[in-house]
Amino acid sequence: MSFFSNTGTSSAVVATSNSSATADKDIEVVDPPTDSISSLSFSSQADYLAVGSWDNSVRIYEVGAGGQTQGKAMYQHSGPVLDVCWNKDGTKIFSGGADNAGRMFDVTTGQTTQVAQHDAPIKVVGWVDAPQTGILATGSWDKTIKYWDLRTANPVATVQLPERCYSFDIQYPLMVVGTAERHIQIFNLTNPNTAYKTIQSPLKWQTRVVSCFTTSPANSGFAVGSVEGRVAIQYVEEKDVSSNFSFKCHRRDSVPNNKDQALVYAVNDISFHPVHGTFSTCGSDGTIHFWDKDARTRLKTFDAAPAPIAATAFNRNGNIFAYAVSYDWSKGHSGNTPGLPNKIMLHSCKDEEVRKRAARK
Repeated sequence: MSFFSNTGTSSAVVATSNSSATADKDIEVVDPPTDSISSLSFSSQADYLAVGSWDNSVRIYEVGAGGQTQGKAMYQHSGPVLDVCWNKDGTKIFSGGADNAGRMFDVTTGQTTQVAQHDAPIKVVGWVDAPQTGILATGSWDKTIKYWDLRTANPVATVQLPERCYSFDIQYPLMVVGTAERHIQIFNLTNPNTAYKTIQSPLKWQTRVVSCFTTSPANSGFAVGSVEGRVAIQYVEEKDVSSNFSFKCHRRDSVPNNKDQALVYAVNDISFHPVHGTFSTCGSDGTIHFWDKDARTRLKTFDAAPAPIAATAFNRNGNIFAYAVSYDWSKGHSGNTPGLPNKIMLHSCKDEEVRKRAARK
């Protein structure tokens, strides 16, 4: 790999010894971005972590066997980077940004090329691991999703959305798109140009994130997180509608022990564990929770960080959990006060934190 080396700066992941992770036990990634962190994505082939930032950069880090981290490469957009992802074989990194461009970094050559273009910022990028050939999907505030075959300059298809794209996630053949005005469109990517189903979000406030889970093709579904401290679990097919539910999270009492949960925070990211199917939520309140959707129970709560948690990601086998402690712009420019931390932390997952509980009878 033509990653440049940044020797001499490393750190190690250690397992936590209590039920809630404290900042001094989770390990900080070296040389973080210089501005807010927008997205985190692990390779599916090795423990390489791609990080997108509002400083216009994508950084790639190697996480060693003992958890030590090392900066390996960096490339630039001409505006804030809003999302990053990898292709299936771990040889390419894709990113979308406020410069309306989608870019590709080739891990083997170190070369960066523009591979996508929209009329407004690209909010989401995702790799479609389709048979025969992989496709890059990009979702934009220009109210379109475009599919790109990397062998050609123009998109192979463009899908008009009802509103600006805020989030999407892909578990082939399922793709779920969340837009402004609470529209959610569900696609079967064997027929990628037409929505299989369009629904209104089950949550009453703006969609912040959608994340797919697939227990089997017969009962696939997704989680939706909103700005109002609430998450919904939704199944795609009507036969599973009785399993849909929503719950409150990322809320605080206005007065300690008042139990009014009056302070409400955005759910910024939802990450599903690649082995157990449990999931994490993180929020503007600086907290992270692990959940079991089937037992409908909380598995773990992290100690609150001194800033919002902007993004999260599990590595390929689910033993490392990365999270970004970073301003999330939930309170606009005025909330970006000097001294807010901007860092990426690595948590070593213990089995009891992420394994499913016995389902309720």
